[in-house]
Amino acid sequence: MVFQDFDLLSERRRAERQRKFRKRIVIVVVSTLVLLLLVAAGVFAVVYNNKPNAGSDKAAPQTQKQQAPKEVSHVQKVIKVVCNGTSYKETCHSTLEKAATKNPSLAQPKEILKSVILAADDEVEKAFSKASAFKFDKPEEKAAFEDCKKLIDDAKEELKSSFAHADGDIKKLHTKAPELKNWLSAVMSYQQTCIDGFPEGKMKSDLQKAFKATKELTSNSLAMVSEFSSVLTSFLEGTTRHLLEDELSTPSIGSDGLPTWMSHDDRRVLKGANTEKPTPNVTVAKDGSGNFTTISAALAAMPAKYTGRYVIYVKQGVYDETVTVDKKKENVTMYGDGSQKTIVTGSKNFVDGVRTFQTATFVALGEGFLAKAMGFRNTAGPEKHQAVAVRVQADRSVFLNCRFEGYQDTLYAQTHRQFYKSCVISGTVDFIFGDAAAIFQNCLIIVRKPLDNQQNIVTAQGRIDKFESTGIVLQNCKIQADNALVPAKTTIKSYLGRPWKEYSRTIIMESTIDDLIHPDGFLPWEGDFALKTLYYAEFNNKGPGAKTTARVKWPGYKVINRQEALEYTVGPFLQGDWVSATGAPVKLGLFT
Repeated sequence: MVFQDFDLLSERRRAERQRKFRKRIVIVVVSTLVLLLLVAAGVFAVVYNNKPNAGSDKAAPQTQKQQAPKEVSHVQKVIKVVCNGTSYKETCHSTLEKAATKNPSLAQPKEILKSVILAADDEVEKAFSKASAFKFDKPEEKAAFEDCKKLIDDAKEELKSSFAHADGDIKKLHTKAPELKNWLSAVMSYQQTCIDGFPEGKMKSDLQKAFKATKELTSNSLAMVSEFSSVLTSFLEGTTRHLLEDELSTPSIGSDGLPTWMSHDDRRVLKGANTEKPTPNVTVAKDGSGNFTTISAALAAMPAKYTGRYVIYVKQGVYDETVTVDKKKENVTMYGDGSQKTIVTGSKNFVDGVRTFQTATFVALGEGFLAKAMGFRNTAGPEKHQAVAVRVQADRSVFLNCRFEGYQDTLYAQTHRQFYKSCVISGTVDFIFGDAAAIFQNCLIIVRKPLDNQQNIVTAQGRIDKFESTGIVLQNCKIQADNALVPAKTTIKSYLGRPWKEYSRTIIMESTIDDLIHPDGFLPWEGDFALKTLYYAEFNNKGPGAKTTARVKWPGYKVINRQEALEYTVGPFLQGDWVSATGAPVKLGLFT
């Protein structure tokens, strides 16, 4: 399948118009922004400075005693306002009131946020200690708890990172908000994945109870990050609508169609033709012509501390091995000779007793992982049910011209921010799933033939909280039937997605949808679960399967307009410090 990038000449003309427009409004925007920041900061300053004896440690004890009720009143007002925006208000009030007895600066936004994140971190420790005391009698329970250990370690690590970054004035909180949302969303996902690993029953229910408090505190932390940054967000969306479209959406996509948060070297690696190969640090070759014969051996030999990108070239061949790029191996680039020439394969599956979390043939955990021109397979087949080809937890991960082949649960986009371009993903049931913020751009989605008693579902997104910044976006993709499915596509029902979790979020836009997709478009998970809380949207799709007149009538489903669709382009949706513009020529966030 061939995909076309935007015409660069048109982009230059549009860019010139944008520059002229920005010159006219930049003074007004900057002046208003500064004023807004001063006002917003002043609101919190007034609350803090009006407290009795604020800024003085010389007041008489009797005066402090007499004015104590007034001080408590101010803090309580702040707590009430802050907690009104959370989902778990009772937990919010009790947490902040307890923190207020120890921290006289609690009226400041950063202190409020840090208090809740710290409380969440404490609760994770308590919940895990409580879970460790459970008696795991069954082998599957013991194995699931081993997964929990890793997941909770990840949760604690990212809570600590969130705590460290929850600092500064309102402006700093705003600029750090995307990063904080990214980490805190992952924390929620780790906790839920831990619970999901256990079979239904009393043990799973007990674990849900154990992690209830930390789930609520993490959710409240996400809500507060949104609340403290909402003033500036409202300003950008209301006062400078053109900037929202032109400045937030487009700078993150360069004229080559790649996110501009990539460095020059990374962009060169990814945008070059397959014949243009960067100089590798090591080469993997099955025939012994490289430094290693397995990918795992090449990763094991990577220096513990390495500055810059570590490039691994994997020569043509089928590599039957389970590969993990662990969290300590950051900024790894791995490229092959083509997605149907360099292939990593495996067959771990749920039916044979392996937990879905552990079935992946290839696992990417290290931040900044880049893959190009490689194929990833799980060959277990439809009768083995859950069998993951690739599980991706790595933040700022990119896959270009790659191929993901499987049946049920092919690609597990687990957590963090992920970008896929010009890839092929094939499968049957929930074959693109997880709780990452993932955009699939210019990808070919191939729906395969499932078991006779199964239905096909392309996506199953796992967002568990309305404040999470996660979701699955299919943009400018093509969704079509595999050759083996074509004769049976009228009898086997296929859908765009179903809600794995309560706040599942999936957007299909500017894509071509063939006639295999059922007119309903989407399928319930069970009964009316999540139908009011999910967010499923379509925008400007085409093809015989793209008609929306007969789509589901769920409260959470909608056909969105251009402005709404812009929110799910690479710029706004995969935002953060790493998304900031590098000066590369911009490209529109939308293709149409």
